[in-house]
Amino acid sequence: MKALSVLSVLLVLANGAIAAPDFHNDVAPILREYCAGCHNDDDLDGELSVETFRSLMKGGESGKAVVAGKASDSLFIKVLTGGKPKMPPKREPQPPAEAIATLQAWINSGAVGPRSDTSILKNLIVPQITAAKGVRRPITSAEHSPDGTKVALARYRTVELRDAKSRKLIRRFSGHPGKVNAVHFSAHGDRLVTASGITGHSGIATIWDVKSGKKIREFGEGHRDVLYDAELSPDGKVLVTAGYDRFIRTWQVSDGKSIRGIEGHNGAIFDLAFSPDGKILATASADETVKLWRLANGQRLDTLNQPEGEQFAVKFTRDGRFVIAGGADKQIRVWRLVSRVKPEINPLFLARFAHEDDVIALEVSRDGSTLVSASADNTIKTWRLPRLDPGEIIGGQRDLITALSLDKDNRTLQVCRIDGSWNRLTIKKVQVARPTDGTETKVVEAADAKIADINESEPNNMAKTAHLVKVPAKISGLIMGEGGDKDLFKFAAKKGEEWVLEIHAARNKSPLDSRLEVLDVNGNPIERVRLQAVRDTWLTFRGKDSKTAQDFRVFKWREMSLNQFLYVNGEVVKLWHYPRGPDSGYIVYPGFGNRQNYFDTTAMSHPLGQNAYIVEPLATGAQPLPNGLPVFTINYENDDESRRTMGNDSKLTFTAPHDGKFIARVTDIRGFAGKDFKYSLTIRPRKPDFKVSVSAIGGGIPKGSGREFIATATRLDDYDGPITVEIEDAPEGFKITSPLIIEAGQYRAFGTIHAATNASAPKSDQLKVAAFANIRGKMVTHAANHLKGIKPMPLPKLIATVLPAEGDLPNDVSFEKPLELTIQPGQTISARLKIDRHDFKARVGAGKHEAGRNLPHGVYVDNIGLNGLLIVEGQSEREFFITADKWVPETSRLFHIKLDPEKGICSPPIMLHVRKPTNVASK
Repeated sequence: MKALSVLSVLLVLANGAIAAPDFHNDVAPILREYCAGCHNDDDLDGELSVETFRSLMKGGESGKAVVAGKASDSLFIKVLTGGKPKMPPKREPQPPAEAIATLQAWINSGAVGPRSDTSILKNLIVPQITAAKGVRRPITSAEHSPDGTKVALARYRTVELRDAKSRKLIRRFSGHPGKVNAVHFSAHGDRLVTASGITGHSGIATIWDVKSGKKIREFGEGHRDVLYDAELSPDGKVLVTAGYDRFIRTWQVSDGKSIRGIEGHNGAIFDLAFSPDGKILATASADETVKLWRLANGQRLDTLNQPEGEQFAVKFTRDGRFVIAGGADKQIRVWRLVSRVKPEINPLFLARFAHEDDVIALEVSRDGSTLVSASADNTIKTWRLPRLDPGEIIGGQRDLITALSLDKDNRTLQVCRIDGSWNRLTIKKVQVARPTDGTETKVVEAADAKIADINESEPNNMAKTAHLVKVPAKISGLIMGEGGDKDLFKFAAKKGEEWVLEIHAARNKSPLDSRLEVLDVNGNPIERVRLQAVRDTWLTFRGKDSKTAQDFRVFKWREMSLNQFLYVNGEVVKLWHYPRGPDSGYIVYPGFGNRQNYFDTTAMSHPLGQNAYIVEPLATGAQPLPNGLPVFTINYENDDESRRTMGNDSKLTFTAPHDGKFIARVTDIRGFAGKDFKYSLTIRPRKPDFKVSVSAIGGGIPKGSGREFIATATRLDDYDGPITVEIEDAPEGFKITSPLIIEAGQYRAFGTIHAATNASAPKSDQLKVAAFANIRGKMVTHAANHLKGIKPMPLPKLIATVLPAEGDLPNDVSFEKPLELTIQPGQTISARLKIDRHDFKARVGAGKHEAGRNLPHGVYVDNIGLNGLLIVEGQSEREFFITADKWVPETSRLFHIKLDPEKGICSPPIMLHVRKPTNVASK
């Protein structure tokens, strides 16, 4: 009823000619419009609720709000008419004079309550909206029946049950209060669950009998806004509802009774998902989180809060090992499910930019192999689980996709849209592409020949005047001329041949800062590789100079993984070691010294805030995945040699993409030139090789303990394979870890040599060292420098020993049979470091990121923070943790712990086995 006019109110007060204002008909609409938004049973501003007559008359923290019969004495009227605090606040809509007069008349007439004191928020008049003729209502949700014979399509106020193949209508489920936001079949297909409601008023979930079309029961008491989802547990005993009001409610299906309400989200809840065993509930919310809950007691198990936008969809993989979610940040994330019984951190498995706009729907195939995603960019994409290997891209959708449903055959996909259209698509099985490093061309070993000495001849600064040379060759040239000279040399190569082009200039004291390129015969750049960005980030805390390999602090570093390529303004580096927390950054390859670049890119200085991207090389001819992120083209060019061992000189490895002639171009990167800008350019076949050196044992070897030595590889012409380092038998009284393996792609291995308590000085203090590797099918062996410093020293003040997580060392542990630990990829295990103090009372450090010497790459001592592995004063033992990244291959490797004092006392070696679980099939 419209508020009474001021004149009518005066007449009421004067002679009672008409009835006093009615609470529900006259007062409630005013309270609902101007007061209930901040003063309801959930939001008790000032501890006052106007939601019911009883709560209004109870008042709030300032006392009673209404004094029956005395409007002028009622705090409620005072704050509406200018009292302090002013209500509603000045920035909010204000009630007109007629509305205030109605409230005054009601109070003065005795503030009579209603016969039935129900929430004023329930008494909402909703107009009926009739769709225009010929206009299809949007489809808002869809799902196949478990047997695949039927499909349920949700629209405004109704659900259609249709034959999945013929599309014929079987029946309608009508009578929903508003838009049906979700529809789901029960596990047996005999029940249908729908989620609906009225915006700003209430949420309703309904269970229907599929065969008869009859309503079985409604749920929703306590929801104050529309429901976005309602899900039955796998056993059909529990119903879970959630929506815009941010609350999760669970219900007994058998009698409709409420089990519990669950709070925890700060935004609307858009999607619900049960784990396959029905014990865990996942919720996706507008608060940019996915949360996991234990259904049995409503306990929150974890908040998966890495997303950067609202999360619209959440799913479990069919085996229950992973949680998948997508939303407004255009990304799909996969978390490994760990917290099944108690709260634990569920680690991010991977995150991928998937679409160019919001991810609005996800669907997992029933065989668990495929994920289908739909986006506001009007595309559908398929992915291989769990690694989200990209598959098919289905574009050109006629309107916004609102729902997806996969049939039990895992290939038939129903696609529904906001214009009311729907159709059936057949998706392909995702074929995982072979990983690439951007060098797919089959390698052909170029014929070796004597390198000819050639002098540059001008003019040669254009493609058509390029100096024709026969390779291999060493060309002596000069960059001289106004505006910067360009020297071009034409040479022939066959498809797949690998050639190394190398400049000698700065190393010979020339002022030339060279730039080296390989072009096609017309002088155009040749594409080496295209890099697809899969994650965007930027440099945080500080910028970077052109050499540093340490402390690469980047935004969202937890969503990255070791061995991924990081593109930073033209240069490409590779992640080598994780940060040790928020106050540290990634270490990039090689892990020490100057950083290494990949694809012959050149290291540069970068400012704070510089944009950066995790990138993946695309196979030749492959189309980039449209994900809203850039694709970078790397051509055959180099400024400074990518491993920073040649100063300002350039070096480039070129693989001929086809038979023909190519052009090498030499310039000064600054455009400078002069009579002393001399250089030599060598073009020769690539000859992968290596050298190895070992460090000396500084300070000898204390009796009863050990010292460390390091084997370091110099990799030549991009040889990247494993290298075995063997040291001849140690003299009597000494034990040495040999052979050592320098892993593929790595540069160092760490060994120990231990002296017995009765060791005596050997005849020689040095041992012979040899290194060998299989290169192009041939065993290549090189002698290294001798390992020096093999001499016994007095007993140290510290002895280090690694113990198992529980108990003491087994009796049969020895140098020849070391303590053994086993770890699975993706797992964390623990062990204990024990020190025996002999008149040494200070704290003992045992390394920071490098703690755990000679662990396999990707296995590291974890949870040690910035101070590293540390035993403080007065203590002699500490538990430490070892984590293996999820990609680490099976291997067995000796490692040790090195203490900082006493010039680096080492523990006896420990054998670590990395083994995949035998009961889980590899993917």
